[in-house]
Parts: sequence; C-alpha cells; structure tokens
Amino acid sequence: MKYNSIRPGQVWLDTNGNRIQAHGGSIMYLDGTYYWYGENKEKTTGENDIWHWGVRCYTSQDLYNWEDCGVIIPPEPENPESSLHPSSQMDRPHIIYNKETKKYVAWLKIMHRDGTQTETVMTADDILGPYTKVREGLKPLNMSAGDFDLAVAPDGKAYYYFERVHSETICADLTADYTDVTGYYSTHFPHTQPPFVREATAHCLRKGKHYLITSGTTGYLPNPSEVAVADTWHGPYTVLGNPHPDDESSTSFHSQISSIFRVPGKKDLYIACADRWLPEHMDRKYEEYAAVFEKIFGGDVKPEEMDNRDDSLDDADMRNTSIADYVWLPLRFEGDMVYIDWKDEWRIEDYE
Repeated sequence: MKYNSIRPGQVWLDTNGNRIQAHGGSIMYLDGTYYWYGENKEKTTGENDIWHWGVRCYTSQDLYNWEDCGVIIPPEPENPESSLHPSSQMDRPHIIYNKETKKYVAWLKIMHRDGTQTETVMTADDILGPYTKVREGLKPLNMSAGDFDLAVAPDGKAYYYFERVHSETICADLTADYTDVTGYYSTHFPHTQPPFVREATAHCLRKGKHYLITSGTTGYLPNPSEVAVADTWHGPYTVLGNPHPDDESSTSFHSQISSIFRVPGKKDLYIACADRWLPEHMDRKYEEYAAVFEKIFGGDVKPEEMDNRDDSLDDADMRNTSIADYVWLPLRFEGDMVYIDWKDEWRIEDYE
C-alpha cells in the first residue's frame, strides 16, 4: 500500500506491509531523507516480560511511506543486567548530531524495577549505527530522570529537558560532547504528585519563542496536554493551557506527544508526533483514572492495598503497546499560543 497523506490514529504500515514500530519516536532530516526512529515493540504482548526489542528506524522521502531500516540499537537479551535487556523498561530514545565530534548521540530513558530511572548514552558515526555505550546508569544531576527531550541550539549548544520523576521539569545544559550534563540547570512546573506532574516533554523553537508541550502523568492512559512558552532555553516558561481546544475527551485526542518536528522547506509547518498507546481503550474517561492516580500517589491507597485495587490499570492488555498507533497533527500558531486541531487526514503539500 502506498500512502499519499497522513491519517492520524489509523494503522500505519511500512513499505513491507508491517506495522511501524517507532514508538515514543522522533524524526531527523538528513541529506534529503527523513529518519523516524523509536521504541520497537514488535515482541511486546503485555503478558510477557518484553518491554522493548531495541530501537528501530525507518526512512522516507515524503513523510508518508516508510522503509524499515531495521533495529539500529539492538536489545541485549543475553545480559539480564543490561539496560538494554528486553525486560528493561527502555523508553523515548532521542538522537542528536554533534557537529564538533561528528557523532550521533543517543539518550535512552531506563525505568528500573525499584522505581528509579536513569539514562543510557550511546554514540555512533552514522544515524543507523552501530551505537556504542558511553554511559550506563547515568543519574543526571543526581536526579531520577524520566521522560525527556534533547534540543540543539543554532550555536551548537545542547539542552536536555526532563521530568524529575514525580516532582518537576528540569532544563539542563549538556556538555560539549552531548554525553552528560554540565551541572547548570533550571526548574519548571513544580507539582506535588501524578497525575499533575508534567512528562513527555517536547520542545520546539519558532520565531525566537521556545515552546514546551507536555502531558500529565497517567502511564499509557492519555490526559490533557499543556503548552508553555518562553523567550530563552531556560525560561521562565509561562503556561498557556491545553493546546487541544476541540478535544472534549480531555485526552489529547487519545494520544501522548513524543516530539515536535519542523518540516524543512516549509514556511511554518511543525508536526506534533504522538502515540496512541491504547487504541482499544478509547472509551475510558480521563476523570476516572486520573482520580485513581491521584489517590495512589497522594497516599490514599496503602502499599498493602495496591494488589487489591479494582481499577484494571494493571491488566495485561493495558501493556500491549505493540498495537499502538500514531497521531501526527500540524501545530497552529496564534500569537504566542499553539493549537493542535483534529484532522482525519491531511497532506504536507497543503502547507506553504
């Protein structure tokens, strides 16, 4: 099947006819080719102990039709201690290019079974790899680091936006080689607990304004996004509200943002790339499960009561992300505000 448009929320197949497996993904544009990479969930069922099967990458000439380039960061199933073991909860890979070192630098978020979160950092000479680990178990700023985004300024300086787990958002400067933090950072959007803490941070720079679009913290269940704007990388950021004005479900069209991609050659086209993690659970009401998260993280549910909860948030089908779909929609700017409008189908060619 050959595509000539983007159809948000519909099953998206690669040129081999297989589901695209690039979740929590991002896009890079290099020498006339688009590269879309993300979490490979092809072996994840929700009933097995496989969280991921590495990082997969696809290439395209038109942003519609994607050719599978295979797994560029493979899992390490023979080493249970590895951060890349399939049972390790590896999420949201981000890759940036360092013009000085001529290296592609990949950061991977790792969630450990004890609740802590660290980063694995890898480098390669080519975006398709092979990648070599340079840091494993990194605790940036000695913080438990959750969902994140990486951004490179026009002058080559790089920034790392991440959720300090269940408390606030951090913007940290990266070292010159992009493989660590310098120690300089700023804090934003403090909250006491999920579902209010912001995660899934996606950054974009437009006409001198820095935008951060984030989600709340409700696991794979979707929630209202929030957009904030600032004049500098470190802010201060002003929260502007929910960018989905027509979303009556309060679920960001049943999706969670992963990244924002500015389409080269277009005057003002930015794509909000998002995952619809649970396409078979679109009947769930945000208010109901948000209240459950608030009770759990607010301490209303005692530890000994966790296994006896009657909310089905731990059911196996809630973890089957191999069938997750993608919701790609263009950003619409009005003044400082940015909006994401629903479109059943849209084309890159319709934008200047």
